[in-house]
Amino acid sequence: MSVKAESDLNIEEMERAWKRRDASYDGLFLFGVKTTGIFCRPSCPSLPQRQNIEFFPNMAAALGAGYRPCKRCRPELASGEPPEWIESLMRAVRENPETRFDAARLREKNLTPERVRRWFRTNYGMTFAAWARGVRLSRAFETIRTGGCLDEAVFEAGFDSHSGFREAFRNTFKTAPGRSASVNESNEPIHVSVLSTPLGPMLAAATASELVLLEFADRRGLSGNFREMRRRMRRPLVPGENALLMGLKSELSDYFSGKRTEFSVPYRREGSPFQLKVWEALRSIPYGTSASYREIAKRLGIPQAVRAVGRANGQNRLYLIIPCHRVIANDGSLSGYGGGVWRKKLLLDLERKNRLG
Repeated sequence: MSVKAESDLNIEEMERAWKRRDASYDGLFLFGVKTTGIFCRPSCPSLPQRQNIEFFPNMAAALGAGYRPCKRCRPELASGEPPEWIESLMRAVRENPETRFDAARLREKNLTPERVRRWFRTNYGMTFAAWARGVRLSRAFETIRTGGCLDEAVFEAGFDSHSGFREAFRNTFKTAPGRSASVNESNEPIHVSVLSTPLGPMLAAATASELVLLEFADRRGLSGNFREMRRRMRRPLVPGENALLMGLKSELSDYFSGKRTEFSVPYRREGSPFQLKVWEALRSIPYGTSASYREIAKRLGIPQAVRAVGRANGQNRLYLIIPCHRVIANDGSLSGYGGGVWRKKLLLDLERKNRLG
């Protein structure tokens, strides 16, 4: 039985939730079934024997142990589509930003503060309080940038005083509220959103004008990419959507339904000159086809740089937009993919089917 250290749920609590098929724990942990090789969300109606299951804190751990997602309960969607008890809380925060959802108010909604905290830590890497604060401040930032008055922004952000709002605003956006309407783009936040796809949730990050990250939410090293993005762009990260992310959501839906072969959303690529050349070469691989690392190296005029091409391919932060899934091993087999080889196969199958169909 393996429970990774990063989960603060103990085995007894997970076992009780599993026995009850408790949907309120969906997104907090997963269980793998040794006899079938699949992993499921806690609410899955399957009935494996207790001795045949092991628990995992997240999808990355389950995949890393060799399990594949259950087709019945679709555990890869557990984090992308929050359970209703979380969705209703998130909706309440968005609709009532002036309301403070402290422990007492959470209990009034029949929610355990500890469980709420765990869910947000597990799925968003932050506390519920931090998430709610980000939502309020993001709305306030947009109010001021679009000409709204400071009093209106303070009220919308749910702060009791101008001083409290100014301090929180300055800590988040690195500028005073009164100056935000005229600051340069470096102070504009990067909105981060979880987008549901048939292959599991993806994390997308974008400014008002450019997509800067799109990766599967369970990808190993994703948190490091966020830290690097924050350091490189020197902008605050806040949860929420903007027009660009809403457009991306629509394009992803079209892509997975076979209606779109190319993405039009504007994006930013940042890397070394060599990485930029490799990523541009990836963009030239036609939809529904694939190319080997050796072929990419030859196209770039440096046939000896096969390994370097592979490294650059693995450093792509814009999945699907820059189609690194279309690069295969030199012998024609599927090689590693940050989103998982099983996703790589499904993406290639999807594109080939739609290209031929």
